[in-house]
Amino acid sequence: MQLVLFDTAARFQLLPFTHTRAIADIRCGILTQRERWEQLLALSSDTLTAAYLQPVYAVRRSADTFLYVNGAVLGTTALAEAVKALSPNSVLLSGNMLIAFHSDRFIEDYNFFNNIPENAQQVTFDKPVKSLQHIWDIFSCNEAAITADFSMITQNRESAPLPPHVTAIAPERIFMEKGAQLAPCIINAQSGPVYIGKDAEIMEGVLIRGALALCEHATLKMGAKIYGGTTIGPGCKVGGEVGNSVFFGNSNKGHDGFIGNAVIGEWCNLGADTNSSNLKNNYAEISIWNEQERKPVKTGLQFCGLMMGDHSKCGINTMFNTATVVGVSCNIYGGGFQQKFIPSFSWGDAQELTTYQLEKAVDTANRMMSRRGRSLSDAEISMMQYVFDHTKSQRTSA
Repeated sequence: MQLVLFDTAARFQLLPFTHTRAIADIRCGILTQRERWEQLLALSSDTLTAAYLQPVYAVRRSADTFLYVNGAVLGTTALAEAVKALSPNSVLLSGNMLIAFHSDRFIEDYNFFNNIPENAQQVTFDKPVKSLQHIWDIFSCNEAAITADFSMITQNRESAPLPPHVTAIAPERIFMEKGAQLAPCIINAQSGPVYIGKDAEIMEGVLIRGALALCEHATLKMGAKIYGGTTIGPGCKVGGEVGNSVFFGNSNKGHDGFIGNAVIGEWCNLGADTNSSNLKNNYAEISIWNEQERKPVKTGLQFCGLMMGDHSKCGINTMFNTATVVGVSCNIYGGGFQQKFIPSFSWGDAQELTTYQLEKAVDTANRMMSRRGRSLSDAEISMMQYVFDHTKSQRTSA
């Protein structure tokens, strides 16, 4: 059986992060959506996404039957059991939301799943289901996802021993993988579990309050203050003050400054003393720019901070207002608060934005990625070209 994680129309509500990835590769909790489903179902996965993104994900037609699973749904043990129990030509539903489809059909267009497949036997899942439907769901669901992932990952396993110079509160809720390095620090797991990944590093003087996911090869810089509901993805380097935020991977916030209720994509860099507001002065409900609808939409939240797409950078002392959305491959700097929506491939400050030319953006991306032994593939460059072309009108009207 071949597992295929499919996108839905929710991908348009998850921009700018889904400009450059399928929904399945969004990190929420310790794991990405993909990693969680693969562990739960004990299957490797393929991807069904937008046509311009599909070449990044080579689909293998290597089986006679296919298990299509909604990449936006946060997998659980109960959901996985229900998916495994599906008979051929049957669908698993939660209300009107399609969770999974077991079929012998090879489906090549993710839009197929905009509707419930005809003539399929319908099975209803009657327990609560969480899914990523808006960009703020990524941080809003993160603490619960960390807790669930922690239980799954650490089940029947023993943590590497914490060094004696670490002050640990509720150490039974702290799990450290082999190879992690911890200098003297304080870890309080009373309010949520703390997961420390393989070869991760916590430097001197770090203060941690769970729930926290510090993923493989990630680093917390000296004196960092990390509050609950935070994920520091693989290869990230983070300092300063962070709360209820998600770093996808290989991004840096190496210095002082605050971000909270935020989502930072891959290959981003926040300059020293970058700060982001996450609360309005009048404590009112926060609205955020919806790139698909080209208008602000209400979040229902009182706290919402910075949303930064892949490969974007900002200079020292950059200030972001509440619920600022930064697209893909932006280079932002200057004094004063930035615009609340910065289109992809923008270069400049609050007073003037110009186009960050694609060739220069690709060169910068490759320079940063080379530090980790990576570079953009031809398929990824073509994807970047598509995003550059299809966000041109946003830059013109910015």
